[in-house]
Amino acid sequence: MNHATHPSEAEVGGRYGMTLTVGDHSARHLRRILRQYLANWSMTELVDDAELALTELMANVVRHVPGRTCRLVIFQRAGGLRVELTDDCPKLPAMPAHPDELAESGRGLLIVATVANRWGVVSHAGGGKTVWFECDTSGEPE
Repeated sequence: MNHATHPSEAEVGGRYGMTLTVGDHSARHLRRILRQYLANWSMTELVDDAELALTELMANVVRHVPGRTCRLVIFQRAGGLRVELTDDCPKLPAMPAHPDELAESGRGLLIVATVANRWGVVSHAGGGKTVWFECDTSGEPE
């Protein structure tokens, strides 16, 4: 797992956030929103990796968070994108030590770690957590 600090206000060039209850088909709609923001921010080179990472995090909410409620925040930051998903479930996701190649689940964080430049989990004192990832562009956002 990579570690990074929360972006400061000076680093954030744009922001989108919403609280929602997700279902089995929510990722499709959220990918469309993410794709539109990346296009508006001239970061279309990040679409494939960011969509895949977001889909994996959303799948974890659907599978593991009672009530399936979360808060999604998408940040444009200097040099890239940051996506955060916050929920009230205290159970932290864990990277599998020995992933089973034939298993139908359990590899989501491995995928996030592969496609994102950085990712991590922040546990909240009152319960819950924020799982985040960052993808870097090859240049500065316009």
